[in-house]
Amino acid sequence: MAFNFASAAGTATNQGTTGFSLGNFTPKTTASGFGFGNTTTAAPTGFGGLFGSNQNKGFGFGTFGAGTNTGLGTGISTGFGLTGFNTQPQQQQQNVLGGGLFGQPAQNLIQSNQLYNAASALNAPTLLGDERDAILAKWNQLQALWGTGKGYFNSNIPPVEFTQENHFCRFKAIGYSCIANNKDEDGLVELVFNKKEADIRAQQQQLVESLHKILGGHQTLTVNVEGVRTVPDDQTEVVIYVVERSPNGTSRRVPSSSLQAYFEQANVKANFQQLGVALTMARIELSPAQIKQLLQNPPAGVDRNIWEQAKMDNPDSERLIPVAMVGFKELLRRLKVQDQMTKLHQSRLDMISDDISELQKNQATTVAKLAQYKRKLLELSHRVLQVLIKQEIQRKSGFAIQAEEEHLRVQLDTIQSELNAPTQFKGRLNELMSQIRMQNHFGAVRSEENYYVDSDLLREIKQHLKQQQEGLSHITGIIKDDLEDIKLIEQGLSDNVHIRGGMFS
Repeated sequence: MAFNFASAAGTATNQGTTGFSLGNFTPKTTASGFGFGNTTTAAPTGFGGLFGSNQNKGFGFGTFGAGTNTGLGTGISTGFGLTGFNTQPQQQQQNVLGGGLFGQPAQNLIQSNQLYNAASALNAPTLLGDERDAILAKWNQLQALWGTGKGYFNSNIPPVEFTQENHFCRFKAIGYSCIANNKDEDGLVELVFNKKEADIRAQQQQLVESLHKILGGHQTLTVNVEGVRTVPDDQTEVVIYVVERSPNGTSRRVPSSSLQAYFEQANVKANFQQLGVALTMARIELSPAQIKQLLQNPPAGVDRNIWEQAKMDNPDSERLIPVAMVGFKELLRRLKVQDQMTKLHQSRLDMISDDISELQKNQATTVAKLAQYKRKLLELSHRVLQVLIKQEIQRKSGFAIQAEEEHLRVQLDTIQSELNAPTQFKGRLNELMSQIRMQNHFGAVRSEENYYVDSDLLREIKQHLKQQQEGLSHITGIIKDDLEDIKLIEQGLSDNVHIRGGMFS
């Protein structure tokens, strides 16, 4: 997860609580972030022709890792920072004078004295003059590793202030931030308010009017809001741009650098503080020269080997840039930013999911309507065909059958005979219908455990039983007639026997 990382050559005078500001490298630090700001460019006091310098800040998210590639400092470590210190004063003093201890050459006498004092506090303090100085050296080393405290080493020299930006602080890591892709002519400037998003949206119109007044209230200038979103610590990010209309009717966006330079004026900052603005930042992409300079010069206190390793581990060197993270406060801020971005992404995914569901419903409705219209089209086609048939019959009425019509009749008779053949389509269709009825009947019996007879099948059974009954009645009638005939035969035989007996007597 990476976040927008804006930078430009300009001032770095804003509050340090919001992240890193990038420009030309100087060893300047802020209260809670690490600065890369260049020298401040003085801004004119009027509005016209002020646009000339800007300031950019960006931030990225990384993780505290283990091993050689994830900690910051010198040597191999399992977390942040260094593995230890050089305990030989002579060698340490040589490193200080040669600039090897902190990875940078000594530029002037003041810096050399600071480096020498730090080396003395860490390796050879002479405060007490006995064996306790060795314990004090270890204590100073521990404070340097933690990045806080004062290193006493000589009673005549002020102690060394250990900050989290010192070379030996272990609580450092490298993260990656997205390189902004906004052009200077886009005119986008980010304002961070110490207010909640709901309050900003409720007073958005008043906010635009206030910004227009800060810009001088010129009728040729129009303030537009590009976007509003929530950032951690109950702050809100508002992205604006200003459109300037010329007398000839054309319009253009005021460049981001020019707008940011105007916002850096003292009187404008005072007005912004009244509005609750905590930070102003121009959204401008880094130039290739700035990216090259940033990558070539590691941040102060970051070992060059770790910096080179971070550049090699960059998952996407075209879109991401390594950024140093110092201290748990910075890590917590980045975790909050990542959590906020994750929530935004999840809300966007939920919106996309709802849109997909709605589109699926619309698609199903459309498919059903298409099927309905197809059926209606087929019905209308049949009606048109019937009308054409009747019209053709009326038109051909009184005329003899033509050869084409006779040929068509023969073809239709042939098709009808093929359809009515026992082994053709009609016979197969009847067989399939019978099997379907039987399957439905057996399935109904198994599922409901009751006998269910289809109405058509029941009608066939009734017809069959009726025929059987008629057959039985017919057989019964035949048997009755035969019985009567047998009785007549028996009666006739008995009469003949009586007659013959009287004749012989």
